[in-house]
Amino acid sequence: MARGLFITGTDTGCGKTEITLGLMHKLQQRGDRVLGMKPVASGADETVEGLRNEDALRIQSQCSQQVSYDLINPYAYAPPIAPHLAAEAAGRPIDPQQLVDICTRLGSMADSILVEGVGGWSVPLNEDHTLGDLANLLDLPVILVVGLKLGCINHALMTESCINHSGSRLLGWVANQVDTAMDAREGNLRTLSERLSAPCLGVVPWLEQPTPAEVAGYLDDSLL
Repeated sequence: MARGLFITGTDTGCGKTEITLGLMHKLQQRGDRVLGMKPVASGADETVEGLRNEDALRIQSQCSQQVSYDLINPYAYAPPIAPHLAAEAAGRPIDPQQLVDICTRLGSMADSILVEGVGGWSVPLNEDHTLGDLANLLDLPVILVVGLKLGCINHALMTESCINHSGSRLLGWVANQVDTAMDAREGNLRTLSERLSAPCLGVVPWLEQPTPAEVAGYLDDSLL
């Protein structure tokens, strides 16, 4: 299987998709054939082709080759709620092993595959599995996206502890400014750098309309 990364975040809205797209662009600049995957997405629009999630469509568009949407986003649900609740309401439970099989298939088609999680590390996918369990099953190194806003230090440290406790390998973290007027930004960054054991792979400032190329310019790919 191709090299891969699992991108998780401190919480919903921290910018996982923007960082995923930036990382895809960064690897493509190195000459890699890159595919992306958003295994589960809650918050999808009904189209003539079925349910479609905006973030998953953006990942599909960034892929180095054309891939069916159903492989990029196998589980799409309409309501923007916790994935296990959306799956329950739709009567379509999430099967982690199916996601592993699809990821393996995509990995055979590329040099690198990036898998974006849903919500945060501990969000349930079904009665028995969390997002962290899926990352472990995929056996991919993890990148943590820290949304820079009030509370991010606590969220980041707790998420890192959960990742390490689960047995996954935290490759690094990326700070992504989601609060345009964050107080004590530099102090927060200093504290995160001092207290998180994994290296910082980039600090992305507030960008009005970020593009994958623009985000990639703030990312360090030396460990990827």
